[in-house]
Amino acid sequence: MTALVLDGKAVAAAVREEVAARVQELGFTPGLATVLVGDDPASHVYVRNKRRAAEQVGIRSFHHGLAPDTSQQDLEALIHQLNADPHVHGILLQLPLPTGLDAQAVTEQIDPRKDADGLHPANLGRLVLDRPGLRPCTPSGVLRILEHYGIAPAGKRAVIVGRSFLVGRPLALMMSARGVDATVTVAHSRTPDLAAVTAQADILVAAAGVPRLIGAGHVKPGAVVVDVGINRTEDGLVGDVDFDAVAEVASAITPVPGGVGPMTVAMLLANTLAAAERLGPG
Repeated sequence: MTALVLDGKAVAAAVREEVAARVQELGFTPGLATVLVGDDPASHVYVRNKRRAAEQVGIRSFHHGLAPDTSQQDLEALIHQLNADPHVHGILLQLPLPTGLDAQAVTEQIDPRKDADGLHPANLGRLVLDRPGLRPCTPSGVLRILEHYGIAPAGKRAVIVGRSFLVGRPLALMMSARGVDATVTVAHSRTPDLAAVTAQADILVAAAGVPRLIGAGHVKPGAVVVDVGINRTEDGLVGDVDFDAVAEVASAITPVPGGVGPMTVAMLLANTLAAAERLGPG
């Protein structure tokens, strides 16, 4: 068996086209504010890519680059300023922050209605309650890939390896929500006999941050495998899945790079648009 490769770049392009079309119908220009503290090279690349993607779909970008020694007070003051700015509909705080800054405290200062990442406690709470709200971007991207390829989670056994608040936990809630209806198991570093658990999955999501953690022996023949991991190694970027080995067992698999990664940015744009539609023009 050679697995179907689930092309996240193609799905992300489709999402961007949808967002661009809806932006044209709005009658005003949505605004995304990006906040970057410090001089981490990778963070600068990520933010530049997000700003470029926003501008390509008609979303105005407002960038705020702050010095590494910016204080917690000054950073939170900027967030409050952006909360009050009617031209800003989405706020993105690029993580990680420099040592000495409390990322969670800053995140909690973002207006939940402008929470482009979908990570504010209020939005995570709405997710728990199965109420409408802005959803975390990466889990949303996973579900959108499955939808694009006609892979319905309903009635399927899903196993998610990883329990972070960024991916694993919100994805488990989203996959088990009414209307999605998967039966979900969350595995993690303390799970005994991980392979015995993952081999039960019809849909297996790897989000543990461990290079090539998932091998062929972890995968049920014919399963769909979604690799969220992005790990920098001497061999370059690799996922949490041993792609070549697992592709011989699975029915479908996402690559790294080019799988879930592009979807995270695309769903950030979708969240910004949704916030603009709710908040209205400045």
